[in-house]
Amino acid sequence: MESVSTGNQTVTGFVLLGFHEAPGLHILFFSVFAVIYACIITGNMLIVVVVVSAQRLHTPMYFFLVNLSFIEIVYTSTVVPKMLEGFLREATISVSGCLLQFFIFGSMATDECFLLAVMAYDRYLAICHPLRYPLLMGPQWCLRLVLTVWLSGFMVDGLVVALMAQLRFCGPNQIDHFYCDFSPLMALACSDTGVAQVTTFVLSVVFLTVPFGLVLVSYAQIVATVLRVPSGARTKAFSTCSSHLAVVSTFYGTLMVLYIAPSAVHSQLLSKVVALLYTVVTPIFNPLIYTLRNREVHQALRSLLYCKPTET
Repeated sequence: MESVSTGNQTVTGFVLLGFHEAPGLHILFFSVFAVIYACIITGNMLIVVVVVSAQRLHTPMYFFLVNLSFIEIVYTSTVVPKMLEGFLREATISVSGCLLQFFIFGSMATDECFLLAVMAYDRYLAICHPLRYPLLMGPQWCLRLVLTVWLSGFMVDGLVVALMAQLRFCGPNQIDHFYCDFSPLMALACSDTGVAQVTTFVLSVVFLTVPFGLVLVSYAQIVATVLRVPSGARTKAFSTCSSHLAVVSTFYGTLMVLYIAPSAVHSQLLSKVVALLYTVVTPIFNPLIYTLRNREVHQALRSLLYCKPTET
């Protein structure tokens, strides 16, 4: 593993302790999370294949959904395999590998924050301004939005990782988490972490609260519009919006607790449990929530499974 000089001592890598508090449950945890991980990858890949293969799904909403699936595949695959390894044996990771894991995972999480806000705005335009929607959500504008989402995540977390790379790690080398998260790494640094912590806090406040605020405003406008439609359509719309908002709130809420108000989590075990909500729970529910009640996706999936061409 790559060495990092730290004065009199050198830390060549870290040991991810994972859920060391419950060693007797490791086999059970491995089995459960392996199945969940397989479902996450399968579900999100199925969304990508169905949307790409079905011409009728080549719309802004499904374009954003494909990007969301890519994001969740990447950031889940960045964290879960190493977590599964920790259930079977000691999980080690080099210092550079740890920073790379944090960069990829953090970038994808930031991307998802922005993308969920874009998707909520897309639904707001589709429901509240249906006549202007084709003009406001044209292909070029959708592409610009997605490129902005991806670049923003890499830039924000790239800055944080650049500051983290300047820190010295003198030992101990055990990270009390199942992946290289910010706070556990800061606890192991033997140099001043003030700049990194302040920068991360400011960026977290801006890039978590602003997108979440946009999501809430968008859904508030959607609810106000839905209240004016007939009761039959209103029930279905409310059901869909409430499901979306529940998943989105879980994702944003857990990130805010861990990165804006970490003192609200009083134990490292609780911190790891909360982290599971956005690393495992949200990625498996998003494909279900966004497609379960969608007739267009069902038709496209049936056409794909039966090898019949999809209507254009």
